[in-house]
Amino acid sequence: MTTSKTPAEVAEVLTEALPYIRRFHGKTIVVKFGGNAMVDDALKQSFARDIVLMKLVGFNPVVVHGGGPQIGQLLERIGKKTEFIDGMRVTDAETMDVVEMVLGGLVNKEIVQLINAQGGRAVGLTGKDGGLIRARQLRLQGVGAESPGSEQPDIGHVGEVASIDASVVNMLDTGEFIPVIAPIGVGDDGRGYNINADLVAGKLAEVLDAEKLILLTNTPGLLDQQGSLLTGLDAARVEELIGDGTIQGGMLPKIRCALEAVQSGVRAAHIIDGRVDHAVLLELFTDRGVGTLIQGPGAA
Repeated sequence: MTTSKTPAEVAEVLTEALPYIRRFHGKTIVVKFGGNAMVDDALKQSFARDIVLMKLVGFNPVVVHGGGPQIGQLLERIGKKTEFIDGMRVTDAETMDVVEMVLGGLVNKEIVQLINAQGGRAVGLTGKDGGLIRARQLRLQGVGAESPGSEQPDIGHVGEVASIDASVVNMLDTGEFIPVIAPIGVGDDGRGYNINADLVAGKLAEVLDAEKLILLTNTPGLLDQQGSLLTGLDAARVEELIGDGTIQGGMLPKIRCALEAVQSGVRAAHIIDGRVDHAVLLELFTDRGVGTLIQGPGAA
């Protein structure tokens, strides 16, 4: 149910946003789009509006998206069994064809269409376009170490970022366009590789000298051991929280990604709740925000 606001309340919201609009005008903001926000129709619409508004007020948003559940659904539909090792989907050549179809086609073009329907000018890319993402095969660490002489399992077309040439993104982003990037890279062998979208977003933020990296999740952010939201963290505090076990499980790789980004020059990283309507705008334009902020050493 929508609640009506008085003119004074509307004015207060707008004036709260003004300093942030001024501060981040002309800055690059990399947003990783995933989780519930990608499958709930209302959240998809609000995300698209957030991105368009960012562009209209002078920000340079870059969207990197995932699509694991959609890949799994299509593999199941065609009767292709999936094996996971250490949480990684074993990706043979046939599975990689499905990954490229889903990430570079269905999901990417849906996000482009959503943004364009809200008045934006989105352009869909994969890491193969313009030599954007060079990849190498991901080698699992420690697997099989218990058995001397045993080989590490080959998880196929699962990659990590070797390098990024962001010239095509810069060309689009500093113009009127909004890049929407699927996390598929190409190796020196010409093979395509599926790369974790958080890692691609983090590396892209570093190369673009982004003001902010925003990772959408299915949690309120980083919580302490009592369940309270933690924010305004620096690198030293994050390392303490990793050391005492507060940060663990699925949150650990996201935090590591955010931490590496701010240590490499990105001014701030945000881990926010993508289940909240207009989460991106609330984090960027309000004093309280809706997630966990990790500040780089040069942040004000």
